[in-house]
Amino acid sequence: MREWWVQVGLLAVPLLAAYLHIPPPQLSPALHSWKTSGKFFTYKGLRIFYQDSVGVVGSPEIVVLLHGFPTSSYDWYKIWEGLTLRFHRVIALDFLGFGFSDKPRPHHYSIFEQASIVEALLRHLGLQNRRVNLLSHDYGDIVAQELLYRYKQNRSGRLTIKSLCLSNGGIFPETHRPLLLQKLLKDGGVLSPILTRLMNFFVFSRGLLQYINQRKKFRRRWVGALASVTIPIHFIYGPLDPVNPYPEFLELYRKTLPRSTVSILDDHISHYPQLEDPMGFLNAYMGFINSF
Repeated sequence: MREWWVQVGLLAVPLLAAYLHIPPPQLSPALHSWKTSGKFFTYKGLRIFYQDSVGVVGSPEIVVLLHGFPTSSYDWYKIWEGLTLRFHRVIALDFLGFGFSDKPRPHHYSIFEQASIVEALLRHLGLQNRRVNLLSHDYGDIVAQELLYRYKQNRSGRLTIKSLCLSNGGIFPETHRPLLLQKLLKDGGVLSPILTRLMNFFVFSRGLLQYINQRKKFRRRWVGALASVTIPIHFIYGPLDPVNPYPEFLELYRKTLPRSTVSILDDHISHYPQLEDPMGFLNAYMGFINSF
C-alpha cells in the first residue's frame, strides 16, 4: 500500500509543476562539472555526450559503461575514480534520448540504434579494434546483450568483447516488473498522452519505453547471446529490486546462465546498486575482473 501512495506522489509532483509552469531546475554543481568534463561526438547528425578518462598508465584494459533507464552516465560517478585505478580507459556515454545527449522528436528509438551508437563511439575514439570490458545496468544490460549478439556473429566493425558484467537489468521479460510510471507511459491509454505532455516525456512514450516491447520480441536473440558465448559473464544484484524481484529473477538467471558468476549485495540494496552501495558494487566488479 505504501508503495502505491509513493508512486501516486511521484506522478502528482510533476503534474503540479507543469500546471504551475515551473521551469526546469538548473544543473547542480556536480552535474555541471560532469557535463563540462565530458565531450560530444556526432552520430548521424545527433550529438552524443560521453566521458573518457585515462587511468592506469601502461594497462591495456578498457571498460565501457552502459547506463540504465531513465538516467545517464552520471549513474557511474560514485565508482568512476575506483575504475580509473584498475583500467587504462574508462568510457561512458549518455544514450540517445538520455542525459546530455540529443533527444530528437519524433524519433523511433531502439536498442539496435543504441548499440550502434556505442560502436560508433569506440570508432570515434580509435578503439574499434581493442578488446573491451562491458559494465552495464538496467536498460544498458539490453544494449550489452545486443552488442554481445553482434560480437557472437563475428561481423566486421563490431566490438570485440573481453568480458561482460550486468547489473539489476530486466534481461528476462517474464520476471520484469515495470514500475507504475513506466506502465502508464508505455501503454496507459488516454492517460498516457496526458502524462506525456505534462511531464515532457513525449520522447520516452514514443520510443524509449518501447524497449520493454523490444525485449519481449527479441528475447531469443538477446538471451540466446548470453547463453551461447564463452567470454566471462558476471551479474551484480541488489536483491531488494522491485523491478527484478528476488528470488524469481535470480532463480531464472542461474538456471538459464549456469556459467555466469553472481554477486548478491546486502539485503537492503535495490535497483541502483552502483549508487546505493558503490563500494560493495566496485568490490564485486573488481573481484570478477581479477578472476580471469
